[in-house]
Amino acid sequence: MSIGVYPPGPKVSRLDGFKLATRRRYILEFLMNVAGEYGDIAHFQIGSRRVFVLNHPDYIKDALVRYYESFAKRRPQDPETRRFLGRGLLTSEGEFHRRRRQLIQPLFQKQQFSKHEAVIMEAGVAVRDSWRHGQQLDIMREMKGLTRQIISKMLFDGTAAAEVDEVSELLTLVLSQFSPFGSTLGALVAKLPMSRARRAHKAQWALNGIVSGLIAKHRESSRTHKDILSVLISAQDEPVRGQQSDDQLLHDEVTTLYLAGHETTGTALGWTCYLLAKDQAVQAKLHAELDTVLGSRLPELADVPHLRYVKMVFAEALRIYPPIWVLGRYLVKAFETGGYLLPEGSVVVISQYLMHHDRRFFPEPWRFDPERWTPEAKATRPQFSYFPFGGGPRGCVGEGLSWITGPLLIAAMAQRWRMHLVQSKPIELQPRLTLQPKGKIFIRLERRDVDASQLTRTHSHALVSNWSRQGCPAHK
Repeated sequence: MSIGVYPPGPKVSRLDGFKLATRRRYILEFLMNVAGEYGDIAHFQIGSRRVFVLNHPDYIKDALVRYYESFAKRRPQDPETRRFLGRGLLTSEGEFHRRRRQLIQPLFQKQQFSKHEAVIMEAGVAVRDSWRHGQQLDIMREMKGLTRQIISKMLFDGTAAAEVDEVSELLTLVLSQFSPFGSTLGALVAKLPMSRARRAHKAQWALNGIVSGLIAKHRESSRTHKDILSVLISAQDEPVRGQQSDDQLLHDEVTTLYLAGHETTGTALGWTCYLLAKDQAVQAKLHAELDTVLGSRLPELADVPHLRYVKMVFAEALRIYPPIWVLGRYLVKAFETGGYLLPEGSVVVISQYLMHHDRRFFPEPWRFDPERWTPEAKATRPQFSYFPFGGGPRGCVGEGLSWITGPLLIAAMAQRWRMHLVQSKPIELQPRLTLQPKGKIFIRLERRDVDASQLTRTHSHALVSNWSRQGCPAHK
């Protein structure tokens, strides 16, 4: 171990620091260059802040699993990190985080999937049936709209459509300020006149007001709501009981769950559709599986284990374009890894995007190849060479549901439609809190040869009827 000696890395000038704070695309380019030139562990400084980039599965496992208690989600001296998500699951720490996770985790466990299925398929079929032959779609917007409908139903029983639409618009502004290196630079930039960050701060105030209003509306309503918000309201954490505290906790968790359930899943589906539209051979193989497994009926939960190629397509899309592309951590105590001692107070950056494009584990990393996800191929790679949902005690609480939602919606859409990419120009990336394209991605729809009228809606109607009788998945 080299005490007092840091790993190699670039020198970051004040101009570079300003670019990292203000130019989203520059962050991704910068990290790719750091990993390519300096290897598995690199170090640089932004002002007085030391930043370490870990880019090997063993080091990532240390940080996320083996020694996760040494790594916090935020710096205590950075109040800005809580400004958006407060004490939600993404930002809370220690025992408080464990108690909140114990409350929320049961809402997303396997025994709830059959109830979530109805909400997913109702929204998926409605959107699919609204499409027309020859239509051109902004596919990222379309998929986010779809997941917005789903999470609105799960969280708010579908009673807040107008407010949820406004929340989505405000989120776009707020999320644009995310930085894996901490919030200090962003806070300085926010003080510049007419900056995007200042608009984001204003959007944050508006977002807080809308979410608080939704909670108040639920509390005051005489109607029995069958949604996740109602479950959270009725299952408050006793050690923090008190009206003001309760409302703030609800606010934080609703914002977190909305973000996780809408932004990340919608982005993943958008990228999946883009890759399918770009590769007609892969799309044809996916269609062949759907015709064999499903025939003329709609997909259902029991089909997911048999839709092997659909799941492989979704997994590969999550590899190439992971919605959560980076994780930032703060060292609460000194930590040894890779032969170096990382000092307390350092920022540690772990990037799914970097790891998922590492040629050691994914040859030709930019090629869309679902065959990477056969059981045999997966067995050749170490665990944290692929981690689209994070990992360890702080892994995504909804990971299991995402592996159901993604394949079901992909299957429902691809069963009826063939997708073609409209533009030929390469897509530029915009790394915000989630990995977005710069600009819109348009696809053209072509009705498949299968007679669409034979794709029965009876099963969908049965699901909706069953959902109405049983209530939303989170209610029981």
